[in-house]
Amino acid sequence: MNPLLYPAEKVASAVRNGELSALDYLEAVLERLKHVEPKLNAFITVTEELARRKAENIDRRVEKGLKVGKLAGVVVAVKDNICVKGVETTCGSRILKGYRPSYNATVVERLMAEDAVIIGKTNMDEFAMGSSTEFSAYGPTRNPWDLERVPGGSSGGSGAAVASGEATLALGSDTGGSVRCPAAFCGVVGLKPTYGLVSRYGLVAYANSLEQIGPMARNVGDCALLLSVIAGYDPRDSTSLKVQPMDYQTKLTDPPELEKLRIGVIKEFMGEGVQEGVRERVWNAVQSLENLGARVGEVSLKSLDYALAAYYIIAMSEASSNLARYDGLRYGFRSSDQGLDWNRAYAKTRRMGFGEEVKRRIILGTFALSAGYYEAYYLKALKVRTLIRMEFEKAFKKFDVLVGPSMPMTAFKIGEKIEDPLELYMCDINTVPANLVGIPAISVPCGLSDGLPVGLQVMAPPLREDLVFKVAYAYERTGKWMFQLKP
Repeated sequence: MNPLLYPAEKVASAVRNGELSALDYLEAVLERLKHVEPKLNAFITVTEELARRKAENIDRRVEKGLKVGKLAGVVVAVKDNICVKGVETTCGSRILKGYRPSYNATVVERLMAEDAVIIGKTNMDEFAMGSSTEFSAYGPTRNPWDLERVPGGSSGGSGAAVASGEATLALGSDTGGSVRCPAAFCGVVGLKPTYGLVSRYGLVAYANSLEQIGPMARNVGDCALLLSVIAGYDPRDSTSLKVQPMDYQTKLTDPPELEKLRIGVIKEFMGEGVQEGVRERVWNAVQSLENLGARVGEVSLKSLDYALAAYYIIAMSEASSNLARYDGLRYGFRSSDQGLDWNRAYAKTRRMGFGEEVKRRIILGTFALSAGYYEAYYLKALKVRTLIRMEFEKAFKKFDVLVGPSMPMTAFKIGEKIEDPLELYMCDINTVPANLVGIPAISVPCGLSDGLPVGLQVMAPPLREDLVFKVAYAYERTGKWMFQLKP
């Protein structure tokens, strides 16, 4: 079997037992990266030497009989809005070009503690604002399944890297679907955890009340393994939940059995605007779960009609506040020839440093927060968010998990939607509710439509990642989908 197809757990086990050299495995991944990266543009920065030093260190410790971590030798890609000490972190933006953090994000510390090998920083929509990874100062990433199509966003580089064998695992961030969208489009598994389960310390902020770092992998077991490593309380993050660490892998087949689970299909996720091929594949997946003994029913969540509007008002408002710090004075890009005129330098730096989509969202968010409009927009959006949360809580009293398509369509062609922001925003209609409510949601591949992957989304109440993993793993075991290395 090609080592590039090994699950992360098998890689780590083989390295620990001395059956596989961490350095040899890394070199195989680097060779693969050099072959496919010119086609994909999945990475902004490749940390080749850093990765080699880590792999050599792991091999030396294995030779001496010393203990190595859960992810020994596993190659992990990190989205470029997550800080890695000394490695350029740009958030896909010109305005942060040259910025090298002096510290590691908590999730990166935890990866290193378990002996993961970080191979680089992946491409993304600028400041995570997008659903296609076309809005990057470093060019678009291409979908490994079809190089003329988008990989999804904003964690498109991470999704493409995992799907193409450029990394075994990857980290993304999910503000409104930015892990689940590329997971669905690229045919991999991606999880948005419960808000507060994974530390946001070291994640460059976009919309604080919505975003979470999440794992991406080729199968459900590897996704559970990566979450087990990165989850847990962090005193440096004020939004971090004080919960006991959990080994999510052991929960995949724990009782209760699937036949005791109640699965609710969200009616609004399966209606108008959903491609017929996507709807058919998701219904087939639901039927497979029902055949395994799950009790399936439909549920209608009327408040979802307002979810997208509420999400974008909240996200853009928080973004306008968070991105005010980029002034060109302390780090990153700075416009020249402005002398000592701070106002002109500040305005020109931001005009030249930010891309069009980021500027659009800053302007809209500033407007929504401005005097006279705060109550009409931002405050009203927060009230709608509360209504959506209450409706989900009611639904979870009837069903254990809620399901639907991760995305209403398969991957679209590069440039197809870029001229119409509203059409791009509509792509997020199935993913933003989980962020508004703060619940866990996973995307697991459930087949092909016209040769392109389709994702099944599974959502559960807060801190019930074990349930979403259980359902996703049960479907995966039906054998209706097997990971395919692309291109």
